[in-house]
Amino acid sequence: MNDHVLIVDDDPELRALLADYLGRNGLRVSEAEDGAGLRNALEVEPPDLVILDVMLPGEDGLSLCRNLRAHSTLPVIMLTARGDDTDRIVGLEMGADDYLPKPFNPRELLARINSVLRRTRGTGEAGAAVTPPHSDGRVRRYRFAGWLLDAELRQLVDADGVVVPLGSAEFRLLRALLEHAGRPQTRDQLLDATQGREAGPFDRSIDMLISRLRRRLREDPKEPAIIRTLRNEGYVLVAPITREF
Repeated sequence: MNDHVLIVDDDPELRALLADYLGRNGLRVSEAEDGAGLRNALEVEPPDLVILDVMLPGEDGLSLCRNLRAHSTLPVIMLTARGDDTDRIVGLEMGADDYLPKPFNPRELLARINSVLRRTRGTGEAGAAVTPPHSDGRVRRYRFAGWLLDAELRQLVDADGVVVPLGSAEFRLLRALLEHAGRPQTRDQLLDATQGREAGPFDRSIDMLISRLRRRLREDPKEPAIIRTLRNEGYVLVAPITREF
């Protein structure tokens, strides 16, 4: 069955244009104009990905994204006003997987959708089935600094066995750092691992994700002991880790 995308935007002309274009390119499309429509659509048939406009009547897209991320790993691409870095940064902090400034070319949105779905399916998200690896060499779990990251279940577990929720981009970022533990990773490398693209000259996406991830790991932001910042280089995970296959 074709991937199912839900468009949440209060502009009926834009929804119709996107529904037509995405439909002609092999996607099933549902539409909603506000938060109530989003919740109703999720109950009727959960999509594989949500396209969520920031500026919505009533409950705005940022609040809706935060609420979605509180209980779901459903991929979200946010649509933001051109040049509004605040919306973009806050959207990423709320757990969005990617963003696209308006106006945009529908072809670029389709490319972003396909990229996000490939990444999330590669980590067992978006409803994809996961076959437990045994002899294929893939790491199933990482243990570090009292934490456990289960790469199959996409769960972060603390020393007391409590599961700490992770957004999909946070999970991919942590796994990328763990896979390259002890080796510095540039912002471009981490952005490619989490969002499949290179950083722009003023792109702070990875810095925002690192900040969110450090809060999940309960790190002291002034003296982080797990993820270190390397001036003019990027970030590196410095805690000793154990890999389970």
